[in-house]
Amino acid sequence: MPVRDVLIVGGGPSGLAAAIACRHHGLDYVVVEQGALVDGIARFPINMVFFTTPELLEIGGVPLTTPFEKPTRAEALRYYRKVTDTFQLQVALYETVTRIERDGHGDDAVFAVSTRTRLGAERVRDARAVVLAMGYYDRPNMLGVPGEDLPHVSHYYSEPHPHYRRRVVVVGGKNSAVEAALDLYRNGAQVTLVHRGSALGDSVKYWVRPDMENRIKEGSIAAHFATRIVEIRPTSVMVETAGTPQEIAADDVLLLTGYRADPAFLRGAGVELDAETLIPRHDPETFETNVPNLFVAGGQLAGTRTGSIFIENGRFHGEQIARVLAGRLSRSLV
Repeated sequence: MPVRDVLIVGGGPSGLAAAIACRHHGLDYVVVEQGALVDGIARFPINMVFFTTPELLEIGGVPLTTPFEKPTRAEALRYYRKVTDTFQLQVALYETVTRIERDGHGDDAVFAVSTRTRLGAERVRDARAVVLAMGYYDRPNMLGVPGEDLPHVSHYYSEPHPHYRRRVVVVGGKNSAVEAALDLYRNGAQVTLVHRGSALGDSVKYWVRPDMENRIKEGSIAAHFATRIVEIRPTSVMVETAGTPQEIAADDVLLLTGYRADPAFLRGAGVELDAETLIPRHDPETFETNVPNLFVAGGQLAGTRTGSIFIENGRFHGEQIARVLAGRLSRSLV
């Protein structure tokens, strides 16, 4: 197998932006994505509208056009497919990176990147540099309670229709949980919100908060604050508030409690993490980790502080990385 200049792990906006930058700098690259193209966005609720304006989602100088003030999920998916085709990006989809090993020393070192396809085929791809840009949306924060793996439990919300006339417990108190609860309520579900905090999260969008607060106040949506999930059962959820147990009837349970990057994967690649925040040790100017020629981009920089990295700022990381690698790899091949 040939040795690539760069292997980019993750086909989200940050990974695609890095691929475009590598292409512009004449680097031989490939993107490896474990799911569909921009898989994190594909997991968003079907009718989701982005908080940001179109130009802040753009990569590669390709405009994102929409007749609305803010783009929809469907428009974003169509846009990133267009970008991938426009630049004829080399993207391997449904191929999961299972291991990264660095062989050799100094300028001669090469990364051996082991992967597995959805059908179980395994291969090893070699590259002089690796960019970790796989985000975090595929790894939900697990509650670790009995019943979390039951079939009526999900860590993602797609659309309201399957929940029509069903009792739905939504766990969480930030934007995803609040917006899901409102959408479900308006489409015929009986909704109960359970949140470990004493109130809705501070980050809830300013135009969404009063809507949710009014629905709770009028009793359209039941809410249990300062409450933790103890157990999930086939037709109910056991919770505890101030030491008092309670059983809440539930046909469906949505655990919308956030997501985070995989610290075990990063450590397995040799990356050092901050003990508290799990942010990878890296140079803030080049995004290179403590492992030479191993870079992080996009959501991989966030650790547990997932609210700090968005498409809007993560899309710029790849250009700096590609610029560094273009100079470095060209010298090493002379």
